[in-house]
Amino acid sequence: MSLTAADLPASQAFYQRVLGWEYRPGFQLDDYAVALAEGDPIAGLGVKGRSFGIFACWAVHFAVDDIDRAAARIRERGGTVAVGPLPFGPGRVAWAVDPAGAPFALWEGPRDPRWSTGGGGGRHVGIELCTRDVFAAAIFYSQALGWDTEPPERCTLRYEDDQVFVDVLGRTVAVLHGGAVEEAPDPKVRPRWQVVFRSPHAHLAAERAEAAGGAVVSGPEETASGVATLLRDPEGTLFSVAALAAAGPEEP
Repeated sequence: MSLTAADLPASQAFYQRVLGWEYRPGFQLDDYAVALAEGDPIAGLGVKGRSFGIFACWAVHFAVDDIDRAAARIRERGGTVAVGPLPFGPGRVAWAVDPAGAPFALWEGPRDPRWSTGGGGGRHVGIELCTRDVFAAAIFYSQALGWDTEPPERCTLRYEDDQVFVDVLGRTVAVLHGGAVEEAPDPKVRPRWQVVFRSPHAHLAAERAEAAGGAVVSGPEETASGVATLLRDPEGTLFSVAALAAAGPEEP
């Protein structure tokens, strides 16, 4: 995943204060950095000027073997490829929108296995899709991104606790929720991918976000998997912070 920001140094300072990230240069570019959590790469941060006009946001990226083929599949299945594919660093990127209107990005290029499911096997970040029809979304992404490639058991969908879990080769790659699980699609849902950063102490992250010029949109509150809060950074970009239930007591 990646963040497009108007002020890269300010964004780096904000997320370092809230989540304790460190950084290294990315792709030998002066205006792009890779965020590290406990040494694992979890996100890229770049300025809007290099991001091909994309507005400030957290974008979820899906790695594909052939970005042109993936772009064609997206169009064939009712999605839109808004930007690209374009060269970026050692690979190529494209930005797309699914049929319900949720934006996402594609990446074709070298892969560091530590990036898989957000670095450290998902210890540091997760992704969730809030959409009107979770089953239609699961089918779209499975077909457009090749998750349903032979053998048939490569991709499976699980329904638990009013959510659909998408598993590829036995590993959960996304969680979908919002509507049409046991009823008609919910027209009030604004489809979007949400990034969820893991932190031992969600309450402390919320306090630090406010102190650093951000805002608390909702929470912190108890959820089925632990304490979670929705935050906004100083440029208005939304992100979530969740503390796993086994994380222990909050720091003073």
